[in-house]
Amino acid sequence: MFTGAMAALVRLDRDLRVDFIRGFSLWAIFVNHTPGNWLGHITPRNYTLADATESFVLLAGYAAGLAYGSIMDRQGWFFAASRVMGRVFTLYVAHIFLLVVFTAQVGLSAARLDSAAYLDELHLDPFASDPYRALLEALLLRYQPSFLNILPLYITVLALFAVAMPLLRWPAVMLGASAGLWAAARVFDITLPSWRGEDWFFNPLAWQLLFFIGCALGYRPPNGHPLSVPWRRWAGALCWLMLAAGAVMTVLLYFAWEFTEARLPAFAPFLAAIDKASLHPARLLTILALTYLIAHLVPKDAAWLRSRAAQPFNLMGQQALPVFCAGIALSFLGRVALEESDGWAMQSAVNLVGAAALIGLALLTAWYGSEKRGGRQTPPSGLQPPPRIDNA
Repeated sequence: MFTGAMAALVRLDRDLRVDFIRGFSLWAIFVNHTPGNWLGHITPRNYTLADATESFVLLAGYAAGLAYGSIMDRQGWFFAASRVMGRVFTLYVAHIFLLVVFTAQVGLSAARLDSAAYLDELHLDPFASDPYRALLEALLLRYQPSFLNILPLYITVLALFAVAMPLLRWPAVMLGASAGLWAAARVFDITLPSWRGEDWFFNPLAWQLLFFIGCALGYRPPNGHPLSVPWRRWAGALCWLMLAAGAVMTVLLYFAWEFTEARLPAFAPFLAAIDKASLHPARLLTILALTYLIAHLVPKDAAWLRSRAAQPFNLMGQQALPVFCAGIALSFLGRVALEESDGWAMQSAVNLVGAAALIGLALLTAWYGSEKRGGRQTPPSGLQPPPRIDNA
């Protein structure tokens, strides 16, 4: 019955490759944000320079270009921009709610376990020393504790998109301007202001390039000629070469740094400069190579995308915002549990309970959304997919 409900609530009138990858990325974010989780050793961050964050931002841009671009073409830029800003407000409210929940659970755990290390490590110590100022700065997005920096990035680039949306009709101009801003942010170290002088963990002036690339790929113009990059065998070979080189660099950078410094002293500075904050070119090329290969080698109508194994990821990908927020909150609870015991039993419990909670929340959110739209469902065996409403 559970799988039947999932199958009924997964919207099939979408590109399920996007939903599956976004759902997988959300699961990986939960795993990677749970220190001590053994599954963290098999997530993509261990063998590619790009990780779940890059895919999340790229696919968010794809969804924005697809959903709001069509609204702009039908009802004009102002109406579409107002819809985008409505989504920005929703994301802002979700961020503040997550901030309150996360800060409360970390603070309570720190008090009960008599461990201030949680507050220091997760950059929540200002709530202990200057709580009112910390709250104000958090509301202004000028203060972002650890794990709470992805939504501010998303909020900022989506607000930029509301202004730049008309440029969807001229993708070369949009991407050229976006690339120029990315280059300037990297070369001149330009970022948005923060409270205590630290740079944004994800510099939105750099990461907007990946978001706008997704927008350009997702937009469907009225003339029926969307932006596409045709398959070329040499380009595919270059992508595979990039991924192989990235895998080697990932090992040298994160798992064999002492060897790199000792045996590859000329190469070590380049590896050390592969930053995440301002979207290093190597990380950007990695996610673009992955996108090119998946777009051309995985058919949109692949049977496995509609299989029972894929349904949980599809559903999570289609309900990304609540699943993301729950994953961040659950990751800290998983950390506390694994610090008590990190044996097989606890590892299994953390991962099974966490995955079940994320899937259950996605299922509940999808069902509630269909009910709210007036699509009251019959019993699972007779369910039909609800009408499509894109959530960028």
